[in-house]
Amino acid sequence: MNSTNSIVDVTAENFQHIMVEQSQQQLVVLDFWADWSAPCKSLTPILENLAIEFAGQFLLGKINADEQQNLVAQFGVRSLPSVVFVKDGQPVDGFMGAETESAIRERLLTHLPSPWAADVQQAQVLLQEGRFDEALTLAYGAYGLSAQDYDIGLLVADCYLQLKRTKEAQVLINQATLEQRLNPYWSALESRLDLMLQAADSPEIVELQQALAADPDNLELKYSLALQFSQHERVEDALQAVLEVLQKDKQYSEGAARKTMLDLLQSLGKGDALAAKYQRKLFTLLY
Repeated sequence: MNSTNSIVDVTAENFQHIMVEQSQQQLVVLDFWADWSAPCKSLTPILENLAIEFAGQFLLGKINADEQQNLVAQFGVRSLPSVVFVKDGQPVDGFMGAETESAIRERLLTHLPSPWAADVQQAQVLLQEGRFDEALTLAYGAYGLSAQDYDIGLLVADCYLQLKRTKEAQVLINQATLEQRLNPYWSALESRLDLMLQAADSPEIVELQQALAADPDNLELKYSLALQFSQHERVEDALQAVLEVLQKDKQYSEGAARKTMLDLLQSLGKGDALAAKYQRKLFTLLY
């Protein structure tokens, strides 16, 4: 194997290892080539450059057709170049003749794990371990990278529900198409959301909301409501209520409201979308 650990010359001696063991770990791309073939001379550099670019996501196995005729016969190769994609010991794709780099890249992407797959898997583990903030950070990042794949969106919604951030979870859950609503995961999350929404308002919150409705400019009531939201882990509601207090009085309660907002933002952790949203609002307000 060369220094990139992504390209190897395949012979009868290492063929079994590559086909059986290596293809269990990663996609193997077999390139049947010969020096006398002009199309091979065009194709092989493309495959080698892709192997280096993808940095170990797949293994390029180069088979010299003149020297490894038994392997050529085993695969039934009849023309050069021929390329075979192998996964879990079985051919899963391939082509004969030269193809463009873009066409080969497209083929590769259909068989390689997505760049965000590892983050999704780790987020699921963290969610099971009760490390909800960390799980959300990974899941939300993967959701963005995947161009908002809805299956990952459900994982993000699950994290939000675990953190009692029902508004954000509700936005994601309500985005489901009719087909996506057939997913048992969606049904479970939607049921949990309904129960949480029904239990969201404590008597103290209801009382403060009623008092505010009668006296909407009362900053003491607004700040008390923010603290109640915070105690019930309704972070977004708490942030919005404190922000509204600060919009009226930046130094309310000798800076207590500002400190409350900063504490709430810090509790969300780095990279959290909600934190970023309200950090911008606070910065705009203060500066």
